[in-house]
Amino acid sequence: MSQDVKPTRSELQKLKQRIKLANSGYNLLKKKRDGLIMDFFEVLKEAKTLRQDMTDEYIDALQKINVARVLETDQKLKSMAMAVKEQPRVALDTKNIMGVVVPKIESEHKTKHFLERGYGTIDSSAAIDESAEAYEKVVEKIIKAAEVETALKKLLIEIEKTKRRVNALEFSVIPKLEELKKFITMRLEEMERESTFRMKRIKQKN
Repeated sequence: MSQDVKPTRSELQKLKQRIKLANSGYNLLKKKRDGLIMDFFEVLKEAKTLRQDMTDEYIDALQKINVARVLETDQKLKSMAMAVKEQPRVALDTKNIMGVVVPKIESEHKTKHFLERGYGTIDSSAAIDESAEAYEKVVEKIIKAAEVETALKKLLIEIEKTKRRVNALEFSVIPKLEELKKFITMRLEEMERESTFRMKRIKQKN
């Protein structure tokens, strides 16, 4: 602001209100950032558990399918796999975490009784049924992991966005407003001193 500009008390009051609002917004954003970080680590913990579970389930499924391949032929396994018509069905919904909309995946998929899988029971075997059940469990973990991993990414994006806003307020917006308030306050005091001095001179002349 130029030294020639003559601010008013009203402008100073409005500026103080802006600073108050900026500080209020800063505090709210800090709380939001901290809350998001806490939620992020909770979801991250769940994601790590899911990844480990998914890895364990996959290793178990591989072992069981390898046993089935030894006991049966690959051609027979492919034929029985092709006989399964039903595909896993999922419904996408959303949920809210600290104002962040993240996906919620509802799945109708579940482990089935061997009679529900669609392939004939005559040509089946315990090894095949165990392999099918093991891979059904893997699919369940994959669906849940997809929900959690996407939530993690969305939370991380929101955390970064909130951090940028907090930093902008803390290191740019609020300091500039405070400097402007200091300047206006000093300028008003100067103007008052000048006015008082002029009044004294006028009285002396009279």
